Amino acid sequence: MGETTTEPPVDCGLCPRLVEFRRHNQRTNPQWHNAPVQAFGAKDCTLLIVGLAPGLKGANRTGRPFTGDYAGDLLYPTLIKFGWAKGDYKQASNDGLKLQKCRITNAVRCVPPENKPLGAEQRSCRNFLIEEIAGLRALKTILALGHIAHISVIRALALQVSSYPFTHGAKQELPNGILLTDSYHCSRYNLNTGRLTTKMFEKVIRKI
Repeated sequence: MGETTTEPPVDCGLCPRLVEFRRHNQRTNPQWHNAPVQAFGAKDCTLLIVGLAPGLKGANRTGRPFTGDYAGDLLYPTLIKFGWAKGDYKQASNDGLKLQKCRITNAVRCVPPENKPLGAEQRSCRNFLIEEIAGLRALKTILALGHIAHISVIRALALQVSSYPFTHGAKQELPNGILLTDSYHCSRYNLNTGRLTTKMFEKVIRKI
């Protein structure tokens, strides 16, 4: 593929299963984005939010992380409430919403079947996260949404996963001085089961 860059190419072929699923979605819904989803927000950010992967009818459709799916309905209004974003979130990439010193990406950039990326796919996509973090010179905090995002961040920084366990609400200082904060993913499942509530998520963002 050539030299690693922060963003995967539109026709990224690193993960055969994801390529085939992407092509299937292109045939089924040709008007959708159906490509690797780029990070959202400026690179002068102090906060990087890392999710799992694009949602089928969310970022895979709209082309912007967490936009158009259930998780975005909690994430973006919370960021607006605490000053990390301004504007109105309208579940569309052209809603005019702007992030404030905040940037959002995913551990895996293409939508996986059943929203479950394989370990090999997480590894294949990790170089993009490595380059992403390395390129953010003002970065102070990383918020990992969910266990897979947490592990992806730890491994992207070449650290031992066992030394930095995932715990909702935890804040751990990494050797490079960046603070890693964890939250349960703001998915429909977690919210419907009560594993995560709006109050719990707002508490995490307030601490940041």
